[in-house]
Amino acid sequence: MLAQKTIAQETQCYHCGDDLPKSPYTLDDKPFCCLGCQGVYQLLSRHDLGNYYAYNDVPGQTQKNGAQHFEYLDEAGIAANLLDYSDEKISVITLYIPAIHCSSCIWLLEHLHKIKPGILQSRIDFLKKQVVVTYKNKELSLRQLVETLSAIGYEPLISLQDVVKKQKSDHSERNLITKIAVAGFCFGNVMLLSFPDYFGITNLDQEFKSFFGWMNLAFSIPVVFYSGRDYFISAWNNLKNGILNLDFPLALGIAVMFIRSIAEIGSNTGAGFVDTLCGLVFFLLVGKWMQQHTYHHLSFERDYRSYFPVAVTLIGKDGEKPIPLNELKVADRILIRSNEIIPADAILLKGDAEMDFSFVTGESQPVKKVLGEVVYAGGRQLSGALELEVVKPVSQSYLTQLWNNEAFFGEKNRIRTFSDRASKYFSIVLLSIAIGAAAFWMFKGDTGKAVASFTAVLIIACPCALALSSPFTLAAVLSIFDKNKFYLKNTAVIEELARINTYVFDKTGTITNPDVSGFTFEGSVTEEEKQLINDLARNSGHPLSRELVKWLNRPAKYTVGKYMEKVGRGITGTVNGNTLKLGSASFLGLEMQQPAKGAVVHIIINEQYRGFFCSEQQWRSGFKELIFKLGKAADLHLLSGDQDQDKQTLIPFFPRAQQMHFKQSPQNKLDYIVRLQSSGRKVLMFGDGLNDAGALKQSDLGVAVTDNINNFSPGCDAILDGRSFYKIPQFIQQAKDAVKVIHMSFAISLTYNALGLYFAVQGMLSPLIAAVLMPISTVTIILFTSIAARLYAKKNQLL
Repeated sequence: MLAQKTIAQETQCYHCGDDLPKSPYTLDDKPFCCLGCQGVYQLLSRHDLGNYYAYNDVPGQTQKNGAQHFEYLDEAGIAANLLDYSDEKISVITLYIPAIHCSSCIWLLEHLHKIKPGILQSRIDFLKKQVVVTYKNKELSLRQLVETLSAIGYEPLISLQDVVKKQKSDHSERNLITKIAVAGFCFGNVMLLSFPDYFGITNLDQEFKSFFGWMNLAFSIPVVFYSGRDYFISAWNNLKNGILNLDFPLALGIAVMFIRSIAEIGSNTGAGFVDTLCGLVFFLLVGKWMQQHTYHHLSFERDYRSYFPVAVTLIGKDGEKPIPLNELKVADRILIRSNEIIPADAILLKGDAEMDFSFVTGESQPVKKVLGEVVYAGGRQLSGALELEVVKPVSQSYLTQLWNNEAFFGEKNRIRTFSDRASKYFSIVLLSIAIGAAAFWMFKGDTGKAVASFTAVLIIACPCALALSSPFTLAAVLSIFDKNKFYLKNTAVIEELARINTYVFDKTGTITNPDVSGFTFEGSVTEEEKQLINDLARNSGHPLSRELVKWLNRPAKYTVGKYMEKVGRGITGTVNGNTLKLGSASFLGLEMQQPAKGAVVHIIINEQYRGFFCSEQQWRSGFKELIFKLGKAADLHLLSGDQDQDKQTLIPFFPRAQQMHFKQSPQNKLDYIVRLQSSGRKVLMFGDGLNDAGALKQSDLGVAVTDNINNFSPGCDAILDGRSFYKIPQFIQQAKDAVKVIHMSFAISLTYNALGLYFAVQGMLSPLIAAVLMPISTVTIILFTSIAARLYAKKNQLL
């Protein structure tokens, strides 16, 4: 029995939560936005999996998209490259499923065996959005498995890159976690053995005190030489290059604490600083892990293969057959269906080609190709099937050359963080104080106090709190951005974001909403005639027809007879006894000038002209407010590969006409960014397609804007979900506030260091003072940074 929901079902689809059409589909008294969502509900109900809806309201993804072709998975060679393991009975595969987003997804995907008995088990990695499926390969093929997942709304994302790339090894992360575990184990035991010293127990037998001291020293050895060795390696390598980074005072502090502990424990003159040493390394490694632990399920370094399909349909003597893309050769004849991508430069042999090249060139208007013309790789066929003959291998296509353009992959300067800049001066000041304290006591003739004060300064002023302030602050901000669908490559991007003073926008797909077109109608049609227009337009795959149907928002009512379509020109048909014609003026034989803005669909009903629909591209939600906010404190530019038909519309947003540039090639965009940087600007580029790849790479920060973060996006420093585009000013303010928090935590750290140095320069630093100051300063910094970052997030309306 399906759990009943408490939300208002009149306005939302029971499965996916999308807004309902005027006449929704209904089953079991539950409304659905489309037959796809209703079909998933029926499938789950039939297999007693209705509890899927009990864990979350509207947990499913919309099923309005058309069916996908998975016949290429029947090819043994392709399947073998995708499988993790296979023998005579079972196969194991790891599939990436972008739709995984909630507890209902986990519950359903772990009950796949109820839908297909051939599935033995399925295990979810929620963070990576992956499912590992073990299945009986005699009862179930890989294609059937993927089709089953697609049928329930969890279609795997399979691209050429899944076949050819080596999986990123997580060895470095596992190694870091192991070092944290070792340091934590040793730190805990050392703290336990140091309790007599903390509580001033003086009547402890000398043999026990000596034993505890040597045990502590033994625990410090793996901490120094295993867990902390990277700090020594980094400090040494940077010193050889004449660089003083934060690892230098950290390594110096660790070394001094270890040496002084050996001296005190070995001579029975003290307990040493082993607890402080182990605690320092442990907290530093935790901070390092937080800094490195970002979004493993997202790829910020993309190549063209993640855009290409795994296979292509080859037309041969024996008919149509899917083959792996790497087997495609010159002179091969291939079939490209509607909405599929051209994988290699080819000549059009058959069919009406209407190509969307916006991802490659930035031009949003479809491009028509005639028979015998070269069709370049990367274009997406919008309607109808095509037959083409390959003229260049995939590796030599225009798209691949564009991607491999060396100009796009120049070395960008590494982001300089506050810690990087402060560490140089901190190290110099620290050494100066240590040497000055030692010189003072040497001048007094007290060598013992000179050594004690020198080492004490290096111990107490070891920049533990400073080293932790940045990673904990930035990790908190990273988490806040994550909740708002803004994903950064690493924490250093936050500090760079705070320094930006120039913003450059691509147009198509970046500031425009690809899913929304506004229509206006000039003329006169009745509500019944709108229904006729809707039912005719539903039969066309042309983008304008699809947008018109979405705008009219009516369910199908009448069947269409004598349907005919001239691709890219117009459609005709008979609907409920009425003859309708929709299309361009030339297609309908009309002598009139087309309006200056947008695409036009003229309407003729029963040989009478009834008017026209005019489509005008809509900007993303909040674009106007965003531009005005950014423009108050920064310079704004527009770079578009599109034509300049929207120039007049954009002038209110970009008042300096000379900073709006249209018909820009990928190289033009890159060169423009270089010119801005050469004038001293800190540039952030917003783009979405391959035509923006060079500019995104060259910019100080490149942000890829996408309406599906799991689909292809060019290499970048951050990925922004299009639904959060309007929050860009808030993200920038949060980054600036994060830098403030780092500065404040640095001041707190210096206060603790000054207090400790008061004792250190007098040679009076005891292990007890060090053991108290170090954890207090560390805990203070962690709490302050985490709380302050979240308070600023509330102020910026991000929480």
